[in-house]
Amino acid sequence: MQPLVLRSAIIAALGGLLFGFDTAVISGTTTDLERVFDLNGFWLGFTVTTALIGTVIGAAVAGLGKPADVYGRKPVLFVIGILYIISALGSALATDWIVFMIFRFLGGLGVGAATAVAPIYNAEVAPPKHRGRLVGLFQFNIVIGILVAYLSNFAILGLFPDETAWRWMFGVEAVPALVFFLLLFLVPESPRWLMAMGRNDEAREIISRLSADEEEARFQREEIEEALREEEEGPNVPFFTSGHRKVILLAFAIAAFNQLSGINAVLYYAPTIMQDAGLGESAAFLSSAGVGIANLIATVAALLIIDKVGRKFLMKVCAGFYLVTLGTLSTMFFVYGGNFSGLTGGVVVVMLMLFVGGHAFGQGAVIWVFISEIFPTAIRARGQSWGALTHWGFAAAISWSFPAIAATAGGGVAFGFFFLCGVAMTLWVLKVMPETKGIPLEEMQKTLGLSDSAAMKAE
Repeated sequence: MQPLVLRSAIIAALGGLLFGFDTAVISGTTTDLERVFDLNGFWLGFTVTTALIGTVIGAAVAGLGKPADVYGRKPVLFVIGILYIISALGSALATDWIVFMIFRFLGGLGVGAATAVAPIYNAEVAPPKHRGRLVGLFQFNIVIGILVAYLSNFAILGLFPDETAWRWMFGVEAVPALVFFLLLFLVPESPRWLMAMGRNDEAREIISRLSADEEEARFQREEIEEALREEEEGPNVPFFTSGHRKVILLAFAIAAFNQLSGINAVLYYAPTIMQDAGLGESAAFLSSAGVGIANLIATVAALLIIDKVGRKFLMKVCAGFYLVTLGTLSTMFFVYGGNFSGLTGGVVVVMLMLFVGGHAFGQGAVIWVFISEIFPTAIRARGQSWGALTHWGFAAAISWSFPAIAATAGGGVAFGFFFLCGVAMTLWVLKVMPETKGIPLEEMQKTLGLSDSAAMKAE
């Protein structure tokens, strides 16, 4: 693998680290937000969801709104870096609730745009045999970001007074955001996007730098040229057509099931759930870091084998973990009503760690790889955005409703719902989901039965 390929993929995937950090950092601040801004459970859920609303809009604008197609992948990544920096500093310095939500919303815009753009950038600079691993770097960085956020929250809790610790938890994100922004100057634009825009000389030069030899470079140029000839309307190809129905539904399904598992609810409220399981505040924060470590280990394991065993195998394993852990958690909450002690509290903590680990090994490692692979070149950015939009739409709905449902109907009902969604995902994986391992991007539409011209044009 050429050094430029690896360097570009790693730097673009740092957007995922910031995504993960931004997602998990608020888990350590929910009690303080209730206190400082005088919030009840409903408005706390809305405050947490503010960033998720931003992710929905960011994902829609970055892909479906076509800036990634019109202006290129790299300029959009620069904007994402700026949004992360502004959000981190603004959230830390916010003087009132409205101002805080505005800056959290801006961070959400960055997260949503990152999920729409970074994976397709990595998919477009990576050779097919390494694509799963390199696109998977985005997910790897997400879990690194989640773990760093948990550890950062735990460290800040011991370093700063309770009155200001939550501000530092948000503010430290500005440091990695600035590093990400500066490193983007070292990566090239996507050669596939350059060729789609008719900038062939630039694309050829970058392809040569990304390829191991002239034969590989020639093969990649010919593959892209053939795909673009079939899709000569380029970025103007309509997205919502009958020819694209299959891949649109595939992306919708995997993104919806990702959040219907309850993963974001668990990540956002991990310390609170841990305290409900009988742990003290400090131990709950430390156990949340344990969740982050389980997330990391499972992700590394998945990325090491995703290009060998395939995407579908990982999803099958994930489905098994969902059924066991969510079923157990639901039963525990129904039986004990949230009144856990020593042994039962320990079981809850272990099940949460196994649930997060199983998710990371399957859904977490597969979702962005799968979505970045299945769409034809002309609509890939919009397809990635569609998947991200679906993902964050469900994330917002579930993260907002989880505290209220758990408080009124109980944790048993909440986790029971997630369990039933896990059953539905299992059936989808077994009966519907195709395998995409090792298939060149330019051949994917034929493999999925999208080779007819009708797939590329509006009805």
